[in-house]
Amino acid sequence: MMNDTRQLPSPAEPSRLSAASGWSRYRKRWLRDKYLLLMTLPAVVYFLLFHYAPMYGMLMAFKDFSPAKGIWHSRWVGLEWFEQFFQSIYAFRLIKNVLLLNLYNLIWGFPVPIVFALLLNEVRRQGFKRVVQSVSYLPHFISVVVIVGMTVTFLSPNSGIVNALLVQLGLDKINFLSEAGWFRTIYIGTDIWAGFGYSSILYLAAIAAIDPQLYEAAKMDGAGRWRQMQHVTLPGLASTIVILLILQLGRMMSVGFEKIILLYNPATYDVADVVSTYVYRVGLVGGEFSFAAAVDLMNAIINFILIVTFNKLAKKWTAISLW
Repeated sequence: MMNDTRQLPSPAEPSRLSAASGWSRYRKRWLRDKYLLLMTLPAVVYFLLFHYAPMYGMLMAFKDFSPAKGIWHSRWVGLEWFEQFFQSIYAFRLIKNVLLLNLYNLIWGFPVPIVFALLLNEVRRQGFKRVVQSVSYLPHFISVVVIVGMTVTFLSPNSGIVNALLVQLGLDKINFLSEAGWFRTIYIGTDIWAGFGYSSILYLAAIAAIDPQLYEAAKMDGAGRWRQMQHVTLPGLASTIVILLILQLGRMMSVGFEKIILLYNPATYDVADVVSTYVYRVGLVGGEFSFAAAVDLMNAIINFILIVTFNKLAKKWTAISLW
């Protein structure tokens, strides 16, 4: 019997072959999708420059930052700024205002785009449907400054159209912008008006992806349009609703400061002042950069905990999650 003199591959050779085949696959995919990948390059550069690179500045939250010394060489103070914030008289008020604004926005603002998308889906006249869609999208592209200017004009106690209507109805004028009780209503109302049309795009896209045969089967079973919406459209929207709800809940500690700064005044500080406006005043206006960085970092950490927690709960209860 002849001896087999063929050399067996070494243990490292299969791994080298596997790595080579892996690189070959990546190269083929790159050559196939190179133009699509190049289209993502501006977005990648944007996130690297404006979202990941600034994360180095988080060190300021743990240092007594001095512009002359720079972030790295400034004195290390540990958690001093965090303790100072939670011991201040503003901590409870700021957190309460942020949570209430986001809670009201969740209760009143989150369902509006869903309802709007469901109603718009029932419109059969395509021309009218396109006009309504276009008109509802427009406020999203209006500057926050313009929206606030319109709000101030409409609600002015002297020449505003709202107070003019109240006078015509025999009621007293209301100084909406100077009464703390009206601030949250005005803020949430303008947010809903400006964003519900644009936010409905995702729901309309999800509705368009529902299999038309499901509607046909529902019709054959005798379901009217209301039953079709209830048993076909809404279940088809469930995953989109849950994902967007998780994202909304994960931003419970975030409120944009631009509109609040334009709307609030000393008379409404108690209900209008939030973490972002406080960081702006203390950090940029007051020059306490390290303290402001600590407050902002605390805010980001809470948001991260919230989104991870609600994602796990959604995965447990609905089997739908972000990851």
